[in-house]
Amino acid sequence: MTTPNLLTQLQDADMLLIDGLHAWQFELSEAPAQLRVECMDGRERRVWVFAAAALAAASHDAATDCWRIEGADGQHELVILSGITASNDDDGEDEPAANDETPAD
Repeated sequence: MTTPNLLTQLQDADMLLIDGLHAWQFELSEAPAQLRVECMDGRERRVWVFAAAALAAASHDAATDCWRIEGADGQHELVILSGITASNDDDGEDEPAANDETPAD
């Protein structure tokens, strides 16, 4: 089993949970590598910035599927969330539905 990589998972993420707060607004910069996360906690806007060293040193907890990462203000818990995508293709559109009936002549 391969060890998960936080940077790789962040590239495919749609939303994060940081310390239990939903954060859909986050930015992963490549040079220098850093993560900036923003969210609203009630009426308060909260911002976290993690440096490349913190991203590299983050540890994954397989039991809870979360990441522990050290920030300027202490340790934080990140959960990576991915959205569900659905296909809008019309494959199978030519097949009649089970409840479609052909009108009798």
